Amino acid sequence: MDVKIILFLLSTGFFTSCEAKELSTKTEVVMKQKEIIELVNSNNIDAVKEAIENGVNVNTQDKNKRNLLLLATINQQEAMAKLLVDKGADVNMQANNQDSPFLYAGASGQTELVRLFLANGARFDIFNRYHGSALIPACERGHVETVQLLVSTKGYPIDHVNRLGWTGLMEAIVLGNGTKKYQQIVQILKDGGANLQIPDHNGVTPRQHAQNRGFNEIVKILSDSE
Repeated sequence: MDVKIILFLLSTGFFTSCEAKELSTKTEVVMKQKEIIELVNSNNIDAVKEAIENGVNVNTQDKNKRNLLLLATINQQEAMAKLLVDKGADVNMQANNQDSPFLYAGASGQTELVRLFLANGARFDIFNRYHGSALIPACERGHVETVQLLVSTKGYPIDHVNRLGWTGLMEAIVLGNGTKKYQQIVQILKDGGANLQIPDHNGVTPRQHAQNRGFNEIVKILSDSE
C-alpha cells in the first residue's frame, strides 16, 4: 500500500488503535528507508552515519534490491562505501540483476573498493547475470590495476568460465582491442598462472582468437609460454 494512502487512512481513523500503531511503525520504517537511500545517492555521509547509528538498516535496499553499499559503489562514492562497510554493510548482497557491491566494483575498475571489499568478506562463489566473476568484466574493460589485484589475491578463481564459455583471458582478447592495456592484462593473467589453453564453446583457444584478430603482441605473449 502506498505510504500516502496509509497516512491518510491513519488520520481518518480507518484502522483500530492496534492496527494503526502497527501500520504507523511500518510506515515510519518505509519512510526512513526511502530517506537513507536518498541520503546515500546525494552522498550525505554525516546524515547516513547518523541514520544508521539511530537504527536504520545498513543493508536497506531500493526497489531493485540494490543495497546502500551497491548504490554507493555505482555512484563511485568511496568515502560513503567505507562508512557503510565500517557499519557492517554486506559486500556480497545481490540486486535483482545479480550485481553485488564486489562484482560491480570489479566490473567498473574501482580498485580501492575492490581492495576494501576483499578485506571485508568478498565471496568468490557469487556471480553476475552472465555467471561471471568480478575479474571477467575487469579484463574485458581493460581495468589493469583491478585485474592485477584480483589475480594476486590468494584463492581467486582466475580461470572461472562464464555462461558464454569465456574466461577473463578470453574476454580480454575477444572483447578487447589488442592495445597496450590488454597486452598488460594478458601478461598479468599469464604471470598469475592462468590456464592459457581453455577454449571457448567452439573449441577456439585464446591464442587462436588473438591470431584471428591480428593481435600480434598478445599472440607473442601467449606463444612464449609454449
